[in-house]
Amino acid sequence: MSAPVLTFFNNKGGVGKTSLIYHLAWMFASLRKRVVIIDLDPQANLTAAFLDEDKIEAIWNQQNEGSTIYQCVKPLTDVGDIAEPVLQNVATDLYLLPGDVSLSGYEDTLSAEWPKSMGDSHLYRPMRILSSFWQVMKMAANKVQADIILVDIGPNLGAINRSVLIATDYVAIPLGADLFSLQGLKNLGPTLRSWRKLWQKRLDNWGEGAEKSTFPDFHLPQGKMQSVGYLCQQYGVRLNRPVKAYDKWVQRIPAVYRKYVLDEVVENNIRLEDDPYCLATIKHYRSLIPMAQEHRKPIFNLTSSDGAIGAHANAVQDAKKDFNLLAGKIADKMEITLTHHARVSSL
Repeated sequence: MSAPVLTFFNNKGGVGKTSLIYHLAWMFASLRKRVVIIDLDPQANLTAAFLDEDKIEAIWNQQNEGSTIYQCVKPLTDVGDIAEPVLQNVATDLYLLPGDVSLSGYEDTLSAEWPKSMGDSHLYRPMRILSSFWQVMKMAANKVQADIILVDIGPNLGAINRSVLIATDYVAIPLGADLFSLQGLKNLGPTLRSWRKLWQKRLDNWGEGAEKSTFPDFHLPQGKMQSVGYLCQQYGVRLNRPVKAYDKWVQRIPAVYRKYVLDEVVENNIRLEDDPYCLATIKHYRSLIPMAQEHRKPIFNLTSSDGAIGAHANAVQDAKKDFNLLAGKIADKMEITLTHHARVSSL
């Protein structure tokens, strides 16, 4: 699959992950990169950001094959095979495969097939099911010749997220400046290494099995799960610095990230603002958020007719610069080329 998969993941919720993906998707599309968004969080909040409730209700009620991520993999719970995804064209170069609250029911199927994939025979179906999200992503990317796939998942370490991470090339980790995000980071790093190792065992087992030659066109994800860095959600700010109550948590992030995610020995204290692994500090943009939600558009696309005037207009331009710069940093990490004009304008 030529389009790389970037998943935003932290097993601690409430860190602005869905809003971050939403805005980055719009920014990449504005930079003329064709984006496919896959909503693999059973809560489907990202889908709700892109589509109105009437549209979502119609999709869920009709239950057409391939209309949501769950409707793509649902046939595997019986005797069928993966259904072709039906993408929603949100805007130019921006496509969505909607989420589905029914997806949580697929957790048991994935859990049951995980041990079967290490058997001595009959491996094709377990491996097909475990890699089903990747297979759907591949189909979706090929349909629209996508440049990048952005994925949202829920804040847990369950079987659904394990299969999503297996399908993932790169991982970005949103964080809050608090004890809970740091603890989540400590859990996340070892879990990613464990899943990577366990998936490699399954790839080796498949490679040594007799069925591989029977299914020569069946390909599997490599489960790279390479971290491109972390993003810190900004709390109260005074003189452009986090207030003291949060500063102690903010400044612990670089060392925790290196130790638990990168598995590196931490020799020196590195401040967040000097850490190359910190992709951005995400601002709140406060009253611009409900304004953007009302008009169903990203903050940086708000206009005076939407109510973005005076100080709000300046904040809109700041948001555009911030997300442009962030998109450029992530593109560099993923070796995606942006246009010269787009990169220059982000500086």
